[in-house]
Amino acid sequence: MGDIVANDLKRTPLHALHEALGAKFAPFAGYEMPIQYPGGILAEHHHVREKAGLFDVSHMGQGFLTPVDWDMGPDASDADHAAISALLGELTPSDLAGLERGEMRYSLLLNDDGGVEDDFMVARAWTSDSQGMLFLVVNAACKDADFDLIDRKLKGRANLLRAEHRALLALQGPKATDVAAQICPAANNMVFMNARRMPTTIDGVEMDTIWSRSGYTGEDGFEISVPTEHARSLADALLAHNDVKPIGLGARDSLRLEAGLCLYGHDMDAARTPVEASLTWAVAKSRRERADFPGAARILKQIEDKPAERRVGLRLLDKAPAREGADIATKSGEIIGKITSGGPGPSYGAPIAMGYVARAYAAPGTELDIIVRERPRAAEVVKTPFVRQNYYRG
Repeated sequence: MGDIVANDLKRTPLHALHEALGAKFAPFAGYEMPIQYPGGILAEHHHVREKAGLFDVSHMGQGFLTPVDWDMGPDASDADHAAISALLGELTPSDLAGLERGEMRYSLLLNDDGGVEDDFMVARAWTSDSQGMLFLVVNAACKDADFDLIDRKLKGRANLLRAEHRALLALQGPKATDVAAQICPAANNMVFMNARRMPTTIDGVEMDTIWSRSGYTGEDGFEISVPTEHARSLADALLAHNDVKPIGLGARDSLRLEAGLCLYGHDMDAARTPVEASLTWAVAKSRRERADFPGAARILKQIEDKPAERRVGLRLLDKAPAREGADIATKSGEIIGKITSGGPGPSYGAPIAMGYVARAYAAPGTELDIIVRERPRAAEVVKTPFVRQNYYRG
């Protein structure tokens, strides 16, 4: 299908294109993925902030979830959406029933103790004949476990189609709309967190594409799901635009860090609740009132009493970045937390990091130290995102 296996690492359908573009590869989530291209990570980072970058994120997991007795067609209805939303809602704290047609939402899969098994995106179908279908995009490293969890919990009540026949591209940056206008003009009618299944035609060939106005960089842009057999022609068409360059996972990480976005398995995991991860906003008010989601007792208690630790943003006061796993300490040397993500902030102008600290030290402006090679380095707690998010909201 979409994945090619080589040397025990999977490859995306665009692997040959990355090779032709001179990519440097490294293992990531079981895939051989492009980390950077000849221009380097810093240049790629700035290009996305200034123009537009194309990311291959085909390693992510895509799927379609429907009720077991559902049929696409004229009989599909809002009741079908309500049914599938209620089912998936058993695993998340989100208000999925409140999704409008063609709307996408950031959500969380929770375990029975309220820990985050993964974060993911979920979209309601746009067209009338597809009501009752939800489109899911989950993280690459967790996709098998996520889909197995959904299958197990909803067995006999919902059908999950794992869309391994589809690739996923991300076009990100302030020039993304100009590029989209030439490829699929209707995409520019969407606002942030809209998703629509609509055809894209390139060189006379119509492709079954799903466009969402979303991304992982803090910039305006789109994520485009496309059948595997059309992935190369779509990528070539996007890269033919003068403002578009290929971008690897190295710059993707620095961009998402500046945008204050979590990386699953680092900034949150199955032991952390949404409250501890500073994602309380992802727990819908209606769900709090009903207390009908996994781990509700623990999560609602933390919302009321405040958690012992919180995820915070940190700005380092010298030029060298701190990396994941470094201890966070008070000025008197007491260890109060750990770095979960860290690196340079090319657009921010200083090294940045995220990590967990004891609640008493979570306020912006708090002066702390990060221990690097057994030496304290000055840092302060700052608000996230580190750079302004430029999502298009209409």
